[in-house]
Amino acid sequence: MANGEPAHDPALLTPAGERNLPHILGFLAPHLPATGRLLEVATGTGGHGLALARTHPGLTVLPTEFNDDAVKALTDWQAAHGPDNFLPPLRLDAAEAATWPDGQFDVVLCINMIHISPWSATIGLMQLAGERLARPGGLLALYGPYIESDVETAPSNLAFHESLRARDPAWGLRALEDVVSEARSNGLRLTHRAALPANNLGLLFRSA
Repeated sequence: MANGEPAHDPALLTPAGERNLPHILGFLAPHLPATGRLLEVATGTGGHGLALARTHPGLTVLPTEFNDDAVKALTDWQAAHGPDNFLPPLRLDAAEAATWPDGQFDVVLCINMIHISPWSATIGLMQLAGERLARPGGLLALYGPYIESDVETAPSNLAFHESLRARDPAWGLRALEDVVSEARSNGLRLTHRAALPANNLGLLFRSA
């Protein structure tokens, strides 16, 4: 932790986010650079990005979010609380290149977006990472539930998939092989897969 601060503010996490945070941080920690720029896509309430900024003070974390209300709420929180390496959030639509921030990043992080967005957002995410990650070795890190052809899908994940499709037919758990293929078409190779609690996966891709 930087300057003795707690790793996160519980106000910026949902109950599920609070439960999953230590697993996500533990998964990411061995693979993050000591210094650099991290772009978080679909930051939500901002709790994960804040925790990374506080536990990795050498990283500058830029949170981004599609939802305007979430951007405003996090902007107000960041202005009041900092820290300096947790930047004011930007609005970003992964499917719209005009909204992508400028510059290169050492890490692109996306937690729990791919299944709660249309497939065009995943295509855009991979294009963004392919264009904005430093080469070689830039890191794209994903977290969330997936369907794997050679692994039995947990009943809870199947039920979650159906509930998402009922809310929006364009949503739903994605086939891991489709995500990997889209990454590969943008110069990103899957280098690590980790099974994490609550039937989620942590996935790491590297730029060639």
